[in-house]
Amino acid sequence: MFENIIEQGAVLQLGDDIVNHHSAPSILFFGPPDSGKSSAALELSRVLSCENDSAWKCSCPSCEKHRYLMHDDLLLLTNRSFLPVIAAGKSAFLRNPANINSRLVFFRSLRRLLLCFSPVLMEDDPRLPKINSVLQSLDEKLSEYRIITESEDEEKLTKYCDSVVKDAVSLEKDGFGSIITIGQIRRASMWCRLAPNGKHKTLVIENAENMRDEGRNSLLKLLEEPPPSVSIVLTAQRKEAIMPTILSRLRPYRFLKRSAESEKKIIRKVFQDSIDESSVKAGSSLITAYFDSFLSGNQEKLEAAAAWFIISLARIASLSAKKDNNGGGLSEFLYAAEERYAQIAMSAEFEQGANSAAVVKALLGRYDNFKDDSFPRFLKNCLDIVNDVTRVINKPSFILYNDILKKYITEAVTAVDILNMNAAIILESLLYKIKKALIRGSYD
Repeated sequence: MFENIIEQGAVLQLGDDIVNHHSAPSILFFGPPDSGKSSAALELSRVLSCENDSAWKCSCPSCEKHRYLMHDDLLLLTNRSFLPVIAAGKSAFLRNPANINSRLVFFRSLRRLLLCFSPVLMEDDPRLPKINSVLQSLDEKLSEYRIITESEDEEKLTKYCDSVVKDAVSLEKDGFGSIITIGQIRRASMWCRLAPNGKHKTLVIENAENMRDEGRNSLLKLLEEPPPSVSIVLTAQRKEAIMPTILSRLRPYRFLKRSAESEKKIIRKVFQDSIDESSVKAGSSLITAYFDSFLSGNQEKLEAAAAWFIISLARIASLSAKKDNNGGGLSEFLYAAEERYAQIAMSAEFEQGANSAAVVKALLGRYDNFKDDSFPRFLKNCLDIVNDVTRVINKPSFILYNDILKKYITEAVTAVDILNMNAAIILESLLYKIKKALIRGSYD
């Protein structure tokens, strides 16, 4: 079991716990992005449902459904984008459509997205009327995918894949929120209390640190009395980001950043591809860089703008804090952020923001008031940068700044997704709140 999760000691311990019948009903996988947490969670679901020896190639009906992510006993809650993985899977499939692994990787990447729109989760969801047609379209196309043969001509395969990816893009744009809502948690809890169709149910909640308070409280009720036939798996980048009362009910498994050789092995084994290491920033994940290479050039521009924004924000807050003789820790955080992201920020080619108004004006001018769908992605990049600085430096004071920035940026994302507020108003409010909290060293 877990033989397809490369170089992660956490799954070895997890496998031992399962074999020795010491597995916990509720667990936490925590560690950096693209370290295998999600893959391990999906594999755990297959292992616990297996009717035979739990091997990846097991031929039992349950494992067959899980390999294609089509088992009714698996439920996935997440708010992350699958588009980079889908694009990488598409590329692998088109390079070698006869390869069984390439076909499966592309199919699974699309099924992960569809799992997020399970009827269990979408019941009475106000977004459903808007996305229902594209949901049906993608589902029908995936049914066709399993009967497509490698003898199909290249043009037809490319056209088919482009159509599928277009549906995926539309589905994420119109159907994804940036937080896991209390409604989703409540529906998932009801699902957990129903008997499994097979041997065992698994609920996977990715990026669990991004839940709002009411969602956390609802999840806590489920964790206090988990049904015996259900395993609940949460994933997060930092264990400390999980509410203590929830964390106390989870068995944690730590996922580490893999070695460069292992990451190259994963890219080679899963996607039958390679990556030019010279193009990757020192210390960065090769897998993350590989996925990012499939994004449009606009993604690189958004990352650069986010780096400039975070550094500008920290610099403005630090200068204000120094005036109040309270800027030591914040100045250290600024130094760490600049050391890691200054080069990327410079590529955005913004002038240094002298004050909050200048920063807002520069961003809105460059992105035409964020009239397209790029504002949520810009904010997500901001969160990724803050998380990265905190994870790499790992100082207690940095965790505080991480929590401050995450709180207010997440609120800004909610304002975009749910309240549909104007980007200019959100940015101005965001800068004011974060600057005030950073200087004070706490948030409301």
